[in-house]
Amino acid sequence: MPIKIGAYTLPSQVLLAPMAGTSDKPFRMLCKAQGAALTTSEMVVIQQHLLNTNKSKYRLDFKGESAPISIQIAGSEADELAISAQKAVEFGADIIDINMGCPAKKVCNKAAGSALMQDEILVATILKSVVNSVNVPVTLKMRTGWNRANKNAPTIAKIAQDAGIQMLSIHGRTKEDKYNGEAEYNTISEVVSQVNIPVIANGDINNAEKAKQILDNTGASGIMLGRATQGNPWIFAEINHYLNTNEHPKTLSFALKKQTALKHIQQIHEFYGEGLGVRIARKHILWYLQHFENKPQTCWTKISKIDTSKEQYQQFKNCLNESN
Repeated sequence: MPIKIGAYTLPSQVLLAPMAGTSDKPFRMLCKAQGAALTTSEMVVIQQHLLNTNKSKYRLDFKGESAPISIQIAGSEADELAISAQKAVEFGADIIDINMGCPAKKVCNKAAGSALMQDEILVATILKSVVNSVNVPVTLKMRTGWNRANKNAPTIAKIAQDAGIQMLSIHGRTKEDKYNGEAEYNTISEVVSQVNIPVIANGDINNAEKAKQILDNTGASGIMLGRATQGNPWIFAEINHYLNTNEHPKTLSFALKKQTALKHIQQIHEFYGEGLGVRIARKHILWYLQHFENKPQTCWTKISKIDTSKEQYQQFKNCLNESN
């Protein structure tokens, strides 16, 4: 069954998870080009006093991205989130995603992110408020619960469906788990059996076989990839091919991967400018180097000390040429 969100039908079952510090504009565009059915922005708190900050400027730039544009908002109050949703639409959102999945302390200390799952009445108020405040579809990203003794995702899923939420993405860990241990999918299966809206499974999905197994075992409409995409955007095409044919695609040539990685680093430099671009590109370069085989061990040591974009790009290119 194709995944439908409002007027949009997604082209595949493999989505990119919103990740703070990763799913920025250059990375979203790269993942979409590699076959991501939907990409969602990094979490944004859209408040008037924050709109002129550099962080907001970069996080709310969607120029040149293809529809549907999904913007993830965060907060802990219904009115605040409703206003954030309206502003997100002004910035170009075709879909609003509400964050109830982030386990980070700085988010949860404000009773936002996955901490909201502890208050089901507040969840209902927030979801209704956001859905009623905009004329675009609203989706929800959450966890299985706030700790292992309180896995209330099935209850929240029903509240969400009743409030008019059009898709759920569930990370197979609780708030308390953070990213420790292994994700579990039984709770996701339980949610799938209780609601009629698309449910997307997320957490520890890092290869094509696992993607298919989780889809088959949970009955989920799709899967969402997070950390497995870092340094490996080609995973979307691999999983899509496997789901469609039950066969692995031909291995992508090193030359093609090198070309994609270098172009991505160039786009980071162009998007963020000299200083910030170099700093943000560093982690992506490290992730790429961890995925490319036979890379010289000295590569990262050299690159990590460089502070100009031209030199950083050239050194990364030299490293890749050496490891070919």
